Amino acid sequence: MTASPMSPSVDAQPQAAGGEAPLVLDTAPPRPLGFRDQAAFWANLGISLIGFSSAATVLGTGGQELSFAASVTAIVVGTVVGTAMLAVAAVIGARTGAPAMAVLRGLFGTRLSYVPTVLNIVQCVGWGVYELTVIAMGAEAMTHGRGWHWLYVVLAGAVTTTLTIRPLGAIGLLRRYVAVAVGLAMVYFTVQLARHGVPNPGAGHWHGFLGATDYVLAVSISFVPLAADYTRHSRTPGAAFRGTFSGYTVAQVWCYVLGLMALLEAGGDSGRIFDTFLGVTAGWAFFAVLVVREVDQSFANVYSTAMSVHNLFPRVDRRLLTVGIGVLVTALALPVKEFGSWYYGFLGLIGSVFVPLLAVLAVDYYLGRGRRGGWDLSEAAPARPLMLLPWLLGFAAYQFLAPSDIGGWWSDFWDRVHGWVHFTPQQWTSASLFAFLVAALATWALVPLTARGAGVDVPAGAPGAEGAASGQNAAAGS
Repeated sequence: MTASPMSPSVDAQPQAAGGEAPLVLDTAPPRPLGFRDQAAFWANLGISLIGFSSAATVLGTGGQELSFAASVTAIVVGTVVGTAMLAVAAVIGARTGAPAMAVLRGLFGTRLSYVPTVLNIVQCVGWGVYELTVIAMGAEAMTHGRGWHWLYVVLAGAVTTTLTIRPLGAIGLLRRYVAVAVGLAMVYFTVQLARHGVPNPGAGHWHGFLGATDYVLAVSISFVPLAADYTRHSRTPGAAFRGTFSGYTVAQVWCYVLGLMALLEAGGDSGRIFDTFLGVTAGWAFFAVLVVREVDQSFANVYSTAMSVHNLFPRVDRRLLTVGIGVLVTALALPVKEFGSWYYGFLGLIGSVFVPLLAVLAVDYYLGRGRRGGWDLSEAAPARPLMLLPWLLGFAAYQFLAPSDIGGWWSDFWDRVHGWVHFTPQQWTSASLFAFLVAALATWALVPLTARGAGVDVPAGAPGAEGAASGQNAAAGS
């Protein structure tokens, strides 16, 4: 890795005091997190109130439901594939010691890395508002609509902001106490719902399986632009990979399957899922654990927003950023009682940006510029505009196969494109996988061009590898 202010391999780099996350970007991160810390952290992120409700996107609509077996299989396959991608991003964070958006300095150069950074800020703020609103909705469900929505939002925002001030301490708290409480609540609800039996209205039906798999996969990948913010504190890259993959995979599969059971118990009505949990014996007590625990989701969004802002303003005290962002997210969530389809579509549009971005990052880091010390994380990292091309191609492929619902004009545009090329997306056209593949192949094709002059060996078999090797040999002999 090229020497940089954020590189943990630079001896002159100052160390963070007190074993907490650095206050500014040019301080080496402490690395106290082992496998169990990270597994517990990612397990907590894999279980959410949103996950329970999102089971409806896997099951399908009335009369077109997947069978229970098909739904569970889609959950498992989508989670495993998506979390494997998430774990790749986690390893890069552990190896570089840099936050997620600062890692992109090596991919695009410092100035161009501001483009995905701004998009990630918008995404994290949007999801932070969503999480605080969901916490308030969960609290209201426990009181049968009685209570003060604004008070629940303010309390959740205050706890969220407090956790972000000492993030590594918060992760330790999640491991020691919260993960155990959540595990007990999940076991209790699983046993209670299983005792009632699981209805299976779509028995034998597998039509729509790939679409359901793609949705679950996309949920796993949604954490990619946040992963390195936490795994930069991992003791080893191996612990980051194993902790991320095992913790998040087990938790998300369990969360979605339990949500699926609750949804089927509620007759397929996603609006009654919370009522299913509250309807079992002592359900309110265990559901309260899940509602309170939901602040780890808002914590992750607020803290990662601050880490993204740090890429823009590296010398601003992290605590000032997290407090300011926590207050902003809380204020934005106060008037929100429900979300229109445009909001989900907008967040989906932003999210589709990061699927191909991960492909470009992984290929260039492991096979291209990052392979032989060319990954420059300094503030002076030169622009690499050519790397924007595979990212844009991957984004276009995603939207071509699954246009985001942000307005009629956007859908109409892609419908016209489909007409021009005489193609209609099919059940097998997974937007996430195809976008990832297009971006990865395009990046791989550019490796010989981006490797020249960067001290990077061109991987054998890459397009133009032979020519690049000949050029290097000629240079060596001159």
